[in-house]
Amino acid sequence: MDGPAGVEARIAEIQGRIAALSAPARPPVAGGPAFGTALAQAVTGTSAASTAAPGVLGPTAALTAEDHLAAARLRSGAPVSGGLTADGAPQELAGYGNGKVPASALSPIGQGSHRLWAPAAEAFERMHAAAARDGVEIGVTDSYRSYEAQVDLAERKGLYSQGGLAAKPGTSDHGWGRALDLDLDGRAQAWMRANGAQHGFVEDTPREPWHWAFTPVR
Repeated sequence: MDGPAGVEARIAEIQGRIAALSAPARPPVAGGPAFGTALAQAVTGTSAASTAAPGVLGPTAALTAEDHLAAARLRSGAPVSGGLTADGAPQELAGYGNGKVPASALSPIGQGSHRLWAPAAEAFERMHAAAARDGVEIGVTDSYRSYEAQVDLAERKGLYSQGGLAAKPGTSDHGWGRALDLDLDGRAQAWMRANGAQHGFVEDTPREPWHWAFTPVR
């Protein structure tokens, strides 16, 4: 049997373990799991610590103001992304204004420097890959267009409503990153007409077979 010193040491060890278990949890560490996990935690009001194994504190990502807005939309039942306003503007871009969307709020489409609204960019990349599997090449000549670029286009090519080829500045789907002008040969045009709608892209402008606008597929 242990002597008095051994007993005291054992008691001190047990007391230390109890103190460790009852100590406040450390603050969460930023830069841990992906945004989806952190956002889910923000929406449900839970934390990584509440879902981790007993005695283990999981890291959680720091949320930006945009993330908190997305969380609020989820709580209210409003769509976070992929939704359009009554005027056809992507909900998460509407606050910028048509043709005023910064490059940082758009996504590359894997074709040069072209960028689109994120859901449109993702859909285009899937569609482009599907066409390639069928031996069809889809080129891109224009994507998101700034307000200033739309003004210039209207001056050079005239307004569509007057027989020209440009939408009124501030109204073009290009200004929301929802439209593409495509470089299509006859086979590619036929492929787009047969398959584009499956990916959310439609040929919606008479006299402009190169113009394809994106609407989320529901």
